[in-house]
Amino acid sequence: MLPYAIITINLAFLLYTIGVWSEKKQGSLRKWHLLIFWLGLGFDTIGTTLMSINESGFIFNLHGITGALAILLMLFHVVWASIVIIANNRQAKLHFHKLSILVWMIWTIPFFTGAKMGIGA
Repeated sequence: MLPYAIITINLAFLLYTIGVWSEKKQGSLRKWHLLIFWLGLGFDTIGTTLMSINESGFIFNLHGITGALAILLMLFHVVWASIVIIANNRQAKLHFHKLSILVWMIWTIPFFTGAKMGIGA
């Protein structure tokens, strides 16, 4: 299962990175960004679940704690993005990238610590 976990986590990283930085570059949150965020969250959740199965559950360390926090933040982020899109709030769409970048930066901590742990194994 580990190869599938690695593939899905990397897909999550690719999608989330594309979504966050294209939103910043385009200057406004758009519907397609929302789709990318939902897909990123989905792949991250699948990958994290597969990793947890492979590791026999949650491990209480920097990677485990920041990973759990990152998924919760991604969930908050995508729900908030959905609300902003549904409400069609222009101001919120223009400033949403600030939250996106913050969540992405926090998300990269477990991504890179997990990669480092995998390389060192």
